Amino acid sequence: MAVVGHHDLTPGSLRLVESALRTRLTPGPERARVTVRAAAGTAPATGRAARASGCPLAVVIPTSIGVPALPPPRDRPATGELLTLADQVRLLDYDPTDRDSCVGADERLVAAGSLLLAVWDGSPSDGRDATAHLVTYARARGIPVEVLWPEGAARDRTPRTPTHPTRFRF
Repeated sequence: MAVVGHHDLTPGSLRLVESALRTRLTPGPERARVTVRAAAGTAPATGRAARASGCPLAVVIPTSIGVPALPPPRDRPATGELLTLADQVRLLDYDPTDRDSCVGADERLVAAGSLLLAVWDGSPSDGRDATAHLVTYARARGIPVEVLWPEGAARDRTPRTPTHPTRFRF
């Protein structure tokens, strides 16, 4: 199961999403592997919910020519937390500072799954957030989609400044 969602949730919304994810992931005797791309927002809430629900967690981290890439500063704490929660780490070649590259990585994550769980408020893609695109992408490929948006959840619409992280150099 791939999980994608908004990266700009308010702190209270992240708690609501984590609780809803715990509820969603708990039912059933079989624990599906939950896969997320390392980033702030929905991903760490998903990781905590997967751990609490007993579901194995796979975290996708960026690489550049096979070498792990340093995430953007706003994603570093989330990436560190996800790595401590993960049962499996997958390396994927993409640029974590480039939106189109991240969307491409998410598309590969979605295409590899048998279900997409989308933490999505139903809004269209806006150039910053590609959750609507990923839902459409999954549906176009016949991948079942479940939308999770807890009552009271909201997005933080404060403009972000672009970040340009340094890559590891060897």
